[in-house]
Amino acid sequence: MPVAHLNRRRLRLAGTATAALLALTVPAASTASAVPAPATPLSDTAATTTISRLDRAALDRTLKAFHDAGMYGAYSAVRNGSEQWQGAAGLADVGTGRPTTPQMRHRIGSITKTFTSVAVLQQVGKGRIELDAPIGRYLPDLVPGERGRAITVRMLLNHTSGIGDYAGAIFATPDSLEGNRFRQFAPEKLARLGLRAAPLGKPGQAHHYSNTNYIIAGILLRKVTGESPERYITDHVIRKAGLRHTYFPTSANLLGPHAKMYEAAYGDFDPPRDFSVYNLSWAGTAGSLVSTMSDLNRFYGELLSGSLLAPAQLQQMKTTVPIAGTTARYGLGLLSTKLPCGEFWGHNGLVLGAMTWSLSSTDGRHQISLGFNLTRYQKLDSNGRPLPDPIDAAMRTHIMQALCSTNGSPHPGMSRALPLPSAQEVPRPHALSQGRGGSE
Repeated sequence: MPVAHLNRRRLRLAGTATAALLALTVPAASTASAVPAPATPLSDTAATTTISRLDRAALDRTLKAFHDAGMYGAYSAVRNGSEQWQGAAGLADVGTGRPTTPQMRHRIGSITKTFTSVAVLQQVGKGRIELDAPIGRYLPDLVPGERGRAITVRMLLNHTSGIGDYAGAIFATPDSLEGNRFRQFAPEKLARLGLRAAPLGKPGQAHHYSNTNYIIAGILLRKVTGESPERYITDHVIRKAGLRHTYFPTSANLLGPHAKMYEAAYGDFDPPRDFSVYNLSWAGTAGSLVSTMSDLNRFYGELLSGSLLAPAQLQQMKTTVPIAGTTARYGLGLLSTKLPCGEFWGHNGLVLGAMTWSLSSTDGRHQISLGFNLTRYQKLDSNGRPLPDPIDAAMRTHIMQALCSTNGSPHPGMSRALPLPSAQEVPRPHALSQGRGGSE
């Protein structure tokens, strides 16, 4: 069995590095299976990205290479028209050697934002919410005064509100990650912490990613529907899309088969620490959903084919703004990127120990959803920014194989076309914020 040796450099609280080496022996495990196409037909009216038939051997090989590069475990679902492939490689539990399987439940982080945005846009279609209305019209007590008049619903959904992120307040001390493991956070508390945080910009000025925007969007949903946003999203988005394994957790524990979630914290957790048991109320409607890779493909296929939103609302969702430092753009809870073989839509997600990519062609017929269970494995440069890592290159190679049938290295611009989640996506351990820049 191949052996992957992961070198980790422990980072001191003050930011100086020492030469601590962690070597892990990770035997490779790879499985793949064919699955039937979804029963719901997808629209043929949109422009179609053209690639060759699925190369199952290449998908197996590139997913295994992702593991061999140092990723503990990964699971992937790929679709090309009526063809589908699912695969898994590596370990769900490095302690016991339990292998990953293709249908594992996975915390999908900020991919939750697409679900929340769909729910808000459904209410826009019903005339209960206006996209360009000030948020203060709906939530005057939460966002009062000039700020409530300047920030619109649209600005929340495309992250141009300028509202700061609450994560820095709730994960502000070295012991806060463990201290909050079983803590239940109220959405209003999170929203108020974010509103009190230093603004990231002026309303409408530019894209500044902030979880607070989508916590407020969830509170807005509750105001106009009269029910919890989690219940509304479950009934009108998750069930409408026909998803079988997607849910909002109600405790710190995941239900069903799942992998452990290992956070390396850029070497500060040595060995990486398991965060699979964690109350994600701190992420709420911004990032707490659990799903499978096949469910995510179905969700984005249904969304892009027009099954979840009326054409006018889907068009608004796909109206984008630039994401600084990348070639990607951001719509209303929907990321857009151009690859050598076409334009793709979706989102990525990062929570402690778990990351996910889900991308679909414009017509929803060419898709990949990829989840993995080791995060922030990179080393940092002198400015606190992650350095390129072989794991990142292997991840992008697998994605490119799935979407563009490349049979080789990823396109040189892939790091900008598929940017890693921003610093606001997930709390950073306090040790990493001292003496380092706030941007990943």
